[in-house]
Amino acid sequence: MRHEKAGRLLDLARMLASTSEGLTLDEIAERLAVGRRTAERMRDAVREVFPQMEEVEDPPTRRFRIPAGLDGLFQAPTAEELAALGAAAEAWAAQGAHARAGALRTLEHKVLSATRAAARRRLAPDLEALLQAETIAVQAGPRPFEDEAVLGAVREALKSLSTLRFRYEGGSTPGRVREVTPYGVLFGRANYLVAAEGEGSPRNWRLDRLADVEVTGTPAARDPSFSLQDYADESFGIYQDDTEDVVLRILPASAEGALRWRFHADQTLEPQPDGAVIVRFRASGMRELAWHLFTWGDQVQILEPPRLRTLLREQIELARAAHASDPDVAEP
Repeated sequence: MRHEKAGRLLDLARMLASTSEGLTLDEIAERLAVGRRTAERMRDAVREVFPQMEEVEDPPTRRFRIPAGLDGLFQAPTAEELAALGAAAEAWAAQGAHARAGALRTLEHKVLSATRAAARRRLAPDLEALLQAETIAVQAGPRPFEDEAVLGAVREALKSLSTLRFRYEGGSTPGRVREVTPYGVLFGRANYLVAAEGEGSPRNWRLDRLADVEVTGTPAARDPSFSLQDYADESFGIYQDDTEDVVLRILPASAEGALRWRFHADQTLEPQPDGAVIVRFRASGMRELAWHLFTWGDQVQILEPPRLRTLLREQIELARAAHASDPDVAEP
């Protein structure tokens, strides 16, 4: 068997060992980007090597899994995997996300401690070379607040399906005590708790404005139809407001870059005969979108909505007014 085929079978075995409910043949085919017949042959080949593989009835189909996991012999990490893990931890630490960076470093230590000594010795030279040759380019932007105690309380409420009580130092009535049903956390330029107060809809609460956070133990009645990913995808950035249809025209000089650019999760790109690109998506957060479009200079035209054009003009005018004259220079 060629090495690449053996590697693909080992990838499948790891997939089947990493899931408790198992995978169907269609899911195997989708994850490995193969046809169903190929997925059947690969499943049969894995069963020959790992006879502990189970079939679980899940009408109208069946699922397959390796419940006891794989021996450490098959699980040794590569230098590239460990370097990626370390780089992710460093990137989060550089952004101020120390809790998540610490979790990744703990995971890195667990992986290395579970790796056989001989494998660690083989990995060491390549890992050292990669760590010295790769680094993270730090980008300008706010450092997100990530207090371990606050984040820990939020996660405990999410896991225990409990309401969360805190004093909120933001909004129209700073210092007011709130009790909310938590739905999740949005990590970004600033970190937000997504939660509903009373019978209201979920909205964003800045984590850095939460104080005296307490998991109440009171059962939280969440809307079962709510999807955090769908909620996040509704907005261009963090701020939620009215959802509108956005149509942008990227001029031909920047069309190639636009075709590789992700404005929104649900965008469509339409190359035009003159070389321009039409970008369409539906989102809220027009002010943040205007801030972003400011960076495109004269290479973007806003076709819809009119409110977005107005917001961008306002931002341009504010910037122009702030730089209309040279600032006073103090005498030495």
